[in-house]
Amino acid sequence: MGATLSADVLEDDMAISLARVLASANRRARELNIDVPESLITITQLIDNVPCWRINYGPKDYVGRRGGDLVIEVDATDASIKQVLHGQ
Repeated sequence: MGATLSADVLEDDMAISLARVLASANRRARELNIDVPESLITITQLIDNVPCWRINYGPKDYVGRRGGDLVIEVDATDASIKQVLHGQ
């Protein structure tokens, strides 16, 4: 599923960085047997010394469920995985 991005999107540094971060996190999530399309994904920007994004994968049908989320923290500068947390 390819898409052609317009020039204004390609010039948006944050959009490109976030796309790289999400692709990296999705790759790791799939390695950990997470069904990415069936997950409710939330993204949080962390303010540390290094720009970082926290990607949370949880169930779409979360009502009445507790825990079990996968949280992946990704360095925004190079899209490397910093930390992987499994919910209980």
